[in-house]
Amino acid sequence: MLNKKLLIGLLVLAGIGAAVAWWLQPRPLQVAVVVADRGEVRATVANTRAGTVDACRRAGLSPALGGQMAKLNVTEGDAVTRDQVLVELWNEDLKAEVLLAQRDAVAARRRADEVCVRAKVADREARRLTNLRERGLTSEEDADLASGDAEAKAAGCKASRESAKVSDAQVKVSVARLERTILRAPFDGVVAEINGELGEYVTPSPVGVATPPTIDLIDDACLYISAPIDEVDAPAVRKGQSAIVTMDAFADQDFPGMVRRVAPYVLDQEKQARTVEIEVEITDRGDSNLLPGYSADVEVLLNTSDNALRIPTQVIMEGGRVIVLNDAGLLEERKITRGLANWEFTEVLSGLSDGETVVMSVDREGVVDGAAAEPE
Repeated sequence: MLNKKLLIGLLVLAGIGAAVAWWLQPRPLQVAVVVADRGEVRATVANTRAGTVDACRRAGLSPALGGQMAKLNVTEGDAVTRDQVLVELWNEDLKAEVLLAQRDAVAARRRADEVCVRAKVADREARRLTNLRERGLTSEEDADLASGDAEAKAAGCKASRESAKVSDAQVKVSVARLERTILRAPFDGVVAEINGELGEYVTPSPVGVATPPTIDLIDDACLYISAPIDEVDAPAVRKGQSAIVTMDAFADQDFPGMVRRVAPYVLDQEKQARTVEIEVEITDRGDSNLLPGYSADVEVLLNTSDNALRIPTQVIMEGGRVIVLNDAGLLEERKITRGLANWEFTEVLSGLSDGETVVMSVDREGVVDGAAAEPE
């Protein structure tokens, strides 16, 4: 009986010792992991500061002359067509000048007709007397006088025709002067802003003085983003390359675009921060109501690999090293060869196999080569 109790006690003590030993043994490190898989990797360059959405065509319009606004034919938000009258200044005096010039031009043409008819009559009379002179039925003096009179009246006819042309040109001058009081849309667009009210006096902006335009007209059929990129990335960017546009106002949506311009010079606005301005035109906005002035970011697509072995860029340490969790539950440091890369994914050319587990929490304490670990 005593031996049995002793045996039971020894077994209990052994169990307690085993439990304590298990409890005190080092636990595997908990790490965040990701599996290397295959997918698309894009090599891109992005802007260094937020860009701005702008219209491909935008014009601040004001009449060429100062005057009182007599007609305001649009309101903010109106869609207008090319050559549509937007604003008309008081111009009754100029309209009267146009009418006067038109009437004078008509009178000048009629006077020219009269002079030219007389020139034709004089020409026929000169020919008649010349024939009579050849037959000896009139004097040479009368024939010469008739010929001279015909030539003079023919010259008068030409002068009258030219005078009529001057009158026609004067009509065009008067119409052009009148047109300077009329503000027309230079292209199809939307009225973004109106500065002024009916009856107010409009003054053109003097040289060197920034005056708000009477009409701010935007062609919203075409939008682009102007954004700076680092000078190091600039040589890889070319006109016509595809791009992706993202905006804070449309967080869940990307917009396709195309590089339409790369500035031919480097900006040196912040000493060491040298950038090159690029313009990316949005090629498909879908149903989104994009407005000029939104902030936007662009990624220019340089190259693409459709079925690349890839891992998140954030797991790669300095020198192209990664930490792999192997099948034995141990961490293993590896050197990889990188291919295409962007801020999200990096292509792995060698050093990893499809399906291997890579540690994401590389900055966690204890994550070193040879340590025991397990996924979180």
